[in-house]
Amino acid sequence: MILNHTNNIPWFTFSNLEPFQEIFHGIFTRNGGVSAHPFDSLNTAMGIGDDPECVMKNRERILKVSGLKRLVFARQVHETGVLVYKNSDQNIDQNIDQDDYEPQTGDAMITDIPGLCLAIQVADCQPVLVYDPRHRVVANIHSGWKGSIQNIIAETINTMKVVFNTSPEDIVAGIGPSLGQCCAEFINYRTEIPKRYWVNKNESDHIDFWAISCKQLEDAGVKKDRINIGGLCTKCSTDHFFSYRKEKTTGRFSALIGIQ
Repeated sequence: MILNHTNNIPWFTFSNLEPFQEIFHGIFTRNGGVSAHPFDSLNTAMGIGDDPECVMKNRERILKVSGLKRLVFARQVHETGVLVYKNSDQNIDQNIDQDDYEPQTGDAMITDIPGLCLAIQVADCQPVLVYDPRHRVVANIHSGWKGSIQNIIAETINTMKVVFNTSPEDIVAGIGPSLGQCCAEFINYRTEIPKRYWVNKNESDHIDFWAISCKQLEDAGVKKDRINIGGLCTKCSTDHFFSYRKEKTTGRFSALIGIQ
């Protein structure tokens, strides 16, 4: 991944998405914000104990870096709901919830609306950024282990196909910082993880969810050479990222994507 700095705020980009100047994408870190410990410092999540005023200031900071007009968050529930914001929808402003405390429920978002910045919040789960350059459609996916075993990635791409006529072979995707196999231990994998995913487990009961997501993207029709795995483990890199597994009480960092 490529590390950038804007206004003293660090953020990462994917090399395969960098050439597409018509979109903004970025994986922000925990640094460059105003929140106090244990949410230090660029926490963007409401409802986890941080001061809401600090959260709003942090959100304003990342929006300014993006250069887009509006951030859209979702109430993430570790399921497979997909929110669609379509430019042709005449009631789009009514369909995007304005309330920062009660956003719409879903674990993936898709849009073709210029200026709308989709924000997924994570602290070990995978943010998966998706772009269809032919139809200028972006998607942002929250793929925790529960969403992963339900294949929220396929659900999102299928929705892009139905709603926006996306061809999966056109898609470019990036799998963001999250638990690597080094730290994704599942001692109860026999009851928690479907058997078809055990092939991604090592002898220490650690599961490679990066490999699972890559395979799910490929199975959905995305070409392997258009997938970028960021390869940064959040639990190993708490200097850069929040990690729920390591810290328990902690903030959430944001992954953004939107059309300029």
